[in-house]
Amino acid sequence: MTPLAGATAHSLAGTVAHGLAATGDPSQLLPARQQMAFTLGFHIILVPFGVALTTLMLVAHYRGLRKGDADAMLLARRWSKVAAVLFAVGAITGTVLSFELGILWPGLMGRYGAAVGFPFAIEGLFFFTEAIFVSIYIYGWKRLRPWPHFWTGVVVSLSSIGGAAAVIASNSWMNQPAGFTVHNGQVTSVSPGKVFFNGAFWYELFHMLLAAYIVAGFMVASVYAVGMLRGRVSRYHRTGFLTGFVVAAAATPLQIIMGDTIARYVFDSESAKFSAIELLPSTGTHVPETLGGVLIDGKVRYGLRIPDGASLLAGFSVNTRIKGLEAIPPQYRPTDREVSTVHLAFDVMVGLSFALLLLAVWCAWLLWRRHPIARQRWFLRASVLGGPAAVACLEAGWITTEVGRQPWIVVNNLLTRDAVATHGNLWALFAAVLAIYVAVGVTAVSVLLSMKRRWQAEGGDENVDVPYGPRSGLPGAAEGAGTP
Repeated sequence: MTPLAGATAHSLAGTVAHGLAATGDPSQLLPARQQMAFTLGFHIILVPFGVALTTLMLVAHYRGLRKGDADAMLLARRWSKVAAVLFAVGAITGTVLSFELGILWPGLMGRYGAAVGFPFAIEGLFFFTEAIFVSIYIYGWKRLRPWPHFWTGVVVSLSSIGGAAAVIASNSWMNQPAGFTVHNGQVTSVSPGKVFFNGAFWYELFHMLLAAYIVAGFMVASVYAVGMLRGRVSRYHRTGFLTGFVVAAAATPLQIIMGDTIARYVFDSESAKFSAIELLPSTGTHVPETLGGVLIDGKVRYGLRIPDGASLLAGFSVNTRIKGLEAIPPQYRPTDREVSTVHLAFDVMVGLSFALLLLAVWCAWLLWRRHPIARQRWFLRASVLGGPAAVACLEAGWITTEVGRQPWIVVNNLLTRDAVATHGNLWALFAAVLAIYVAVGVTAVSVLLSMKRRWQAEGGDENVDVPYGPRSGLPGAAEGAGTP
């Protein structure tokens, strides 16, 4: 973004905000934000399964082909069906989200649609590619030769990653807008490359991808941990558990390192969000790290303070100066409730991340000591909780990012209250969307449970035919084990 564009848009937003300050926020703002929060919170749970469950599926598929592993091949086939169901649900919820951008936030799309819409156009191309190859991959079991079939799954996985990257590009652009010029309040030119690869793109992308592997891996492990606790301790269940758990466990320390790096990047480039994360009303040095607590009437209440902690983490020195919320002009300052929400969400995300790291270390110790995983009931119980904990961690991270941007929808360019729709009954629309999402969610869970019951009725992991050959062997794997 050019300095002229930033100054023009900032001035326009400031003028409008000053006019609204006397009359308060538009009545439509609350239902619009509530609906967007609900639909995004629902949809983001599905993203890790589109991105990472397909990768786990390919890991099992590859092992099945290379090693002649019938259990791994059976897992790959079943996981592909689960991925297909979740892909369909994601397609529905994602489509609703795309319509919401225009219905709920016409000020955003009307003024910045030329910029923010470009990544969504790219996402559409990846979505259609993924949809085509999901169909081919599912249909291809026992119909395609082994290795060509495997490579169709690779296209599915890469397409899902590309689609996620495009959505992240749009969201990160709202945090650090770039690549456009504004004249008389309207975007007159757009640089697609700068819009897509904005200043926040790469770190948000890698943070989200690692989160996807953590969520999908721990959720898969959680399912098989439940099975083992109920006495299903066959090799099939152990393979399913370890495939998911090892991927998630490997990603967890990388995510913690990435998160620490991102926090310092936010400190340098998004000072308002960092102030909210640290629950910091006033600018200063020797800033303590506050665990828990909320902001009430501009003052920190109920938190546990670690002396100098925030300054040390931000700049590796107790003398690091951190801008407080007081440095933000009042008309652009987030509310106490928003600040408290961001701070507590960040604490939850960090706390659960370290809990999952301890779970990963526990598993590594058990494997190093050669203790049979299936007999470690306390570890399995903890692993059952690992899946929901990873989902909660994902949601907390998303809340930190989204609420931390408030009161802006496009930082320093467009206030959220200026972008919201001003006509129509948004509460009624929210109720309709809520009903649709509940129906879709219940249907998806019902389908997955039905699949589970059918697989158990087939004998679970015994005497079940697998792709490319009977369970007693994999003739197709031998045939396709050479060069693809």
